[in-house]
Amino acid sequence: MKHAFPVRATLATSAALLATMGVTSAAGSASAHQESSAAAQARPDRQPSEARIAALFDRWNAALLTRDSARVTALYAHDAVLLPTVSPQIRTNHAEIADYFDHFLEKKPVGEKVRSVITVLDENSAIDAGLYRFTLTEKDGTKTTVDARYTYAYEKIRGRWLIVNHHSSVLPAAG
Repeated sequence: MKHAFPVRATLATSAALLATMGVTSAAGSASAHQESSAAAQARPDRQPSEARIAALFDRWNAALLTRDSARVTALYAHDAVLLPTVSPQIRTNHAEIADYFDHFLEKKPVGEKVRSVITVLDENSAIDAGLYRFTLTEKDGTKTTVDARYTYAYEKIRGRWLIVNHHSSVLPAAG
């Protein structure tokens, strides 16, 4: 993706890579954490609230209710990645994302969050992960529900919060 990676994600990825190679540095880790904490504390008024990030799902769900794939797709960055619930194809551009929603919207999906865990990474990026449930309506009027796991990675691009990565998968049976 062309988007800048948040500091925490870059640090976590670097630490994970170093750990797999057997390299650890408690001092380096503590220093990096202090730097990212100091940066966050320096601009607390610019950090979006968890409620602001939670509202992005409501915006997305409202777009689903329009049954207009273009409106839903407009909420995704141009180079976003969508790993959809009911398709094996990875969608990596607006045309592919719109194609998925053209078909998904035929089932008149209505989503509701069951559980959400929001992590605000910085003033321009956040992650919302959890469980949601969709009520789908078939052409004959039959309604079904699908419980799924989700992760939305959001980034503020040119002043607008957009989805840069969206993963959704059917919730496995308890086992």
